[in-house]
Amino acid sequence: MRRISIMVTAAALTLGLAATPAVADRAPAGFGQATLTGFAALPATTFVPGSEPSGSAIGAGPFNGVTAPFAHQPVQGFSGVVNRHDGTYDVLSDNGYGNKANSADFLLRVHRVKPDTRTGKVTVLGGFNLSDPDHKVPFALTRADRKLTGADFDVESIVRVADGTYWMGDEFGPFLLHFSATGRLLQAPVPLAGVQAPENPYLNGAQPTLGSSKGFEGLVRGVDGRHLYPLTEGTVTGDTPGDLRFSEFDLCKGRYTGKRFVYRLESTSNAIGDAIAVDRHRFLVVERDGGQGDTAKFKRIYLVDTRDRDDDGLVDKTLVADLLDLANPKGLGGFGTTFRFPFQTIEDLALLDDRTVAVLNDNNFPFSSGRTPGKPDDNEFITVRLSAPLHADQRALR
Repeated sequence: MRRISIMVTAAALTLGLAATPAVADRAPAGFGQATLTGFAALPATTFVPGSEPSGSAIGAGPFNGVTAPFAHQPVQGFSGVVNRHDGTYDVLSDNGYGNKANSADFLLRVHRVKPDTRTGKVTVLGGFNLSDPDHKVPFALTRADRKLTGADFDVESIVRVADGTYWMGDEFGPFLLHFSATGRLLQAPVPLAGVQAPENPYLNGAQPTLGSSKGFEGLVRGVDGRHLYPLTEGTVTGDTPGDLRFSEFDLCKGRYTGKRFVYRLESTSNAIGDAIAVDRHRFLVVERDGGQGDTAKFKRIYLVDTRDRDDDGLVDKTLVADLLDLANPKGLGGFGTTFRFPFQTIEDLALLDDRTVAVLNDNNFPFSSGRTPGKPDDNEFITVRLSAPLHADQRALR
């Protein structure tokens, strides 16, 4: 059983608890090897029909056999997922091609997809672009028509709330962004006090307190329907290296409450990919290394409890699934009896029932090739059955 440092108030964070030494992971009683129960994939070279050209700033390539620019917008790099509970999912495309400088012609978009694990295929049903027609963004945007691009925001996480609107976590601010059901920005980007990435438009020469593209990688919708919990991908200046901040945001009051937790990575070279709620106090978190293919060594899902049950600032962090060691007794996807999800970035997690999660990768199109060397990764959708129930709050399944 691994434990991580969790400090539940802003004041407590200033105490600066020392890092605990690493110990070997072991699955606690009740959780063993998880099992692959479904597999489907969307081909890497899938594009939005009738859309604009894209990829003019990434170079000609070829990249894993793919040349640029592209005649249309790629349906690529899923960085967030929402289960619509009708067999379809909303998936959020990443900011484009990896950074602000090369993604100005990539339109930020939410796609509606339908995975079919019987056929192994994912169908794109449609989607909508993100835009700011009402001029809620107070700083300059890339396009005069105010369609949002990967040079404006790096959207990495998405939740859908009770009124049908979407909240998204951005890495460039980092900001919280609130959109209508059709992708129209509803209010100004919400910053987090004291936390600014190098891309933050309000730096004005000040030093950033967060690394580049290390903002809100995860965004949890609380089961109470009132709170959001954005999770940074990087350590904020002054915090213990490897510690990531979970902050609490009150949707009713429209502001941060000042309460926060800290998730401690197993290695300072790791990163998180996504986070979702299990109940009021427990979250599932994807943690991964930067390897892909044969170099991928660490791709895991942890169950994190934010209660300080030991009264010493430490709480349990429980390994529930090793994505590089999933049982595959049915040989799904044409793979062997052990299934690996060996992608550099795994950024999508959804709770389907009390023992089953859906996991998707961000394929970083056209750059990642974790499944087959020299070939751009597809967007894969898998379902994973845990070896024991989570005893989740039923509201987490809605």
